[in-house]
Amino acid sequence: MRAEERRQAILEVLRQSSHPVSAGYFAQCFSVSRQVVVGDVALLRAAGADISATPRGYVILKAAGGFVRQVACCHDAAGMEAELNAVVDQGCAVADVIVDHPIYGQLTGPLQLSSRYEVSQFLARCMEAGARPLSDLTGGIHLHTLSCPSEAAFQRVRDVLRELGVLLEG
Repeated sequence: MRAEERRQAILEVLRQSSHPVSAGYFAQCFSVSRQVVVGDVALLRAAGADISATPRGYVILKAAGGFVRQVACCHDAAGMEAELNAVVDQGCAVADVIVDHPIYGQLTGPLQLSSRYEVSQFLARCMEAGARPLSDLTGGIHLHTLSCPSEAAFQRVRDVLRELGVLLEG
């Protein structure tokens, strides 16, 4: 398979997938190295493909359904699990985390977490990699973009985050 055909195949799989697809999966499918796949994705992005890298693999983000809102939170790394589980327990998905860095400006990390299982997998990968959350750069202050099925679900999230003492308000 030629490189251009492989890139088009990667794009097609991502367009049809409802979940992230890892570079390792593509590497195995096309009998190339993971680094070749990373390069292919970079070229696809440069050509205008809206591919995002999440902790679980590559995705083409679909238009969010329901209500898309942001919440501002502040907590240390130990509070991350409770915060993320509070969101998904109310039926909402955590699309990303955003921090305002004093030098680089807004930094956004795609998350795409919508269940406790996905939260636990994300946290396990953080531990395995020894990775620190983006919010460590800003003293724990960060935003999350949430996709919720209703305004009521979003209000439940705010109430639970307030009870946890992590919601930043007014």
